[in-house]
Amino acid sequence: MPLLKTINCNPTTEILLWKITESLAELSAEVTLNPKNQQRFNGMKSELHQRAFLSVRKLLQLKGYTDFDLIYDQFGKPHLNDGKHISISHSHEYATIIISDEITGIDIELQRDKIIRIADKFVEPEWEFLDKENQDYIRKLTVIWGVKESIFKIRNEAGISFKDHIHVHPFEIKDQSGIADLHFQNKSIQFKYHFIEIDNFTLVYAFQQNQ
Repeated sequence: MPLLKTINCNPTTEILLWKITESLAELSAEVTLNPKNQQRFNGMKSELHQRAFLSVRKLLQLKGYTDFDLIYDQFGKPHLNDGKHISISHSHEYATIIISDEITGIDIELQRDKIIRIADKFVEPEWEFLDKENQDYIRKLTVIWGVKESIFKIRNEAGISFKDHIHVHPFEIKDQSGIADLHFQNKSIQFKYHFIEIDNFTLVYAFQQNQ
């Protein structure tokens, strides 16, 4: 399937979303990987992950890039060689990238009951506004996870705890945006995030507001 959706977040930021319907063979025929990423690809045990990996490269191609323009630093964070900022995410049959002049992070997650079982691992101050009996409980948990994952991708610092260091302020699903804070190593940094829901997935992207 070609590009599913393009989101123009602001004049210098664009999100591309791909729904993965192609076979591994179809994607492999259309994507050339650099030697390092080919090695990563060959080491993947899941065909789903391989298809997502190649789908991300298909999205890059739509913006005029190839896999040879994508560089990963020693922490595993992706960069584009023209200086643009990029963040990548995939979940099940969706792959997405965000390209921006600003440092940004993106995450896409399937909304599912499993998140209730692991909520204690990433939620702490947010319990003040979460209601386990509310029909939006799973959807809100998914947003919170996506926000924290996006912020972690922006900062990319070892030792950041989703539970202890990142605080998502109260929000409602209808808001589709909100504020979160990172308190880490004597720094307090604020982030603005946005989210959209597609099928049963939640896509979150965030930008740092101050330093």
